[in-house]
Amino acid sequence: MTANSQSFFSLFTPEEIAKISASGTRVNLPEGWSPIWESTPADKAYIILSGTVSVRQNGREIAQLGPGDIVGEAAVVNRSLRTASIVALSPLELIHLSADALTRLDVEMPRFHEALETVAADRFGTS
Repeated sequence: MTANSQSFFSLFTPEEIAKISASGTRVNLPEGWSPIWESTPADKAYIILSGTVSVRQNGREIAQLGPGDIVGEAAVVNRSLRTASIVALSPLELIHLSADALTRLDVEMPRFHEALETVAADRFGTS
């Protein structure tokens, strides 16, 4: 998993980004908060609008992600428990996508599902 991977939002047109954004809820989190914990169920994902997060496995940082990136997608795509925790390295502005919103986007926007799979495969070297 690297921060050099293309951002999730870079895979969409401005109109598609607007639809994805409208499907979620904007949330702000302070530095130090963890919106996703390793080994928990995949019930949501977040798209980072501003700020930086640390992606950690077993307490060790494996990547940093920032604006335009999605977090929490791998467990959703793989229907598995979370493989990492996310910790805010700065104040964050995020789009929270619930499980229902993710399912709805998956049905209404086939490119959304393809993009989730592309990002997850890129991060885990399975492409």
